[in-house]
Amino acid sequence: MEQIGNQTTIRREFAFLGYAKFPEPQALFFILFLTMYITTLFGNGLILTTTWMDVGLQTPMYFFIRHLSFLDICYTSVTLPHLLKNLLAETRTISIQGCLAQLYFLVAFIGVESLLLATMAYDRYIALCYPLNYGVFMNSKVCSGMAVASWSCGFVNSILHTVMTAQLPFCASHNLEHIFCDVPQLLKLSCVDTFPNQMILLAVTIILGIIPFLCIIVSYAHIVMAVLKILSTQGRHKAFSTCTSHLTVVSLFYATCMFNYNRPSSSQSLFMDTLASVLCNVVTPMLNPIIYCLRNEEMKKAVRRVFSLKRASSI
Repeated sequence: MEQIGNQTTIRREFAFLGYAKFPEPQALFFILFLTMYITTLFGNGLILTTTWMDVGLQTPMYFFIRHLSFLDICYTSVTLPHLLKNLLAETRTISIQGCLAQLYFLVAFIGVESLLLATMAYDRYIALCYPLNYGVFMNSKVCSGMAVASWSCGFVNSILHTVMTAQLPFCASHNLEHIFCDVPQLLKLSCVDTFPNQMILLAVTIILGIIPFLCIIVSYAHIVMAVLKILSTQGRHKAFSTCTSHLTVVSLFYATCMFNYNRPSSSQSLFMDTLASVLCNVVTPMLNPIIYCLRNEEMKKAVRRVFSLKRASSI
């Protein structure tokens, strides 16, 4: 909102300032991010196809990996297409409605991924600590229920943030010091007290961020103790190898999210915000399928089986 004489005009769009931190020529960054987007779509699409079609991958672990790959495709598609458009545009703006829509899906997908990763840790915990009861604890009904709960919690949480943010008057400025719409940046633009919004943001961070992370830590603490009881070195190596891909993805996700959202305000800058956003929203979804394919012999064999069958059927 802006005061001009005796009239008040309402801002109906936001301008992104984060693109100013991309050096010229920005067409090179367009090519870079387009390549990363295509790589993300191809890699996660490959995992989706393989885990869906290969009979040997119809297990709870790959059921959740399939959900994670679909989530990464959605997650990246919320921000990257608009980022690519803005890199080539003279004016980098977004409507208020478009900004709130971007915020809604971004917050939802972050929450879903945090819960999915905790669910996958629980799956590994049951598989390695209670192998004889694995089929009972992780049957198809339980897995489907856990997946539905993760997606539902993420989207319900996002509705809360989006509705509360939409009710704020954005009259302080129309310039977003970022490259996409997110809750902390929008709160900075409001000219009213945002304490309730900040408290809800903190509470949700604890519930959907810190608690799932602690559950992952506890699960892997039990896994390590169980694996160390295995007498053979080969058995221990095989047990740990089923967890390394998931642990790598967990480390990457939480490290980039903490860097993006939990840095001290004194250390925040437009450049660091832009860098953190790229790491969290572009790099991580691109690396996830690479981690699961390169570090997983079972997945690599399944990819060869699926695509050799496709080639054989096309001849």
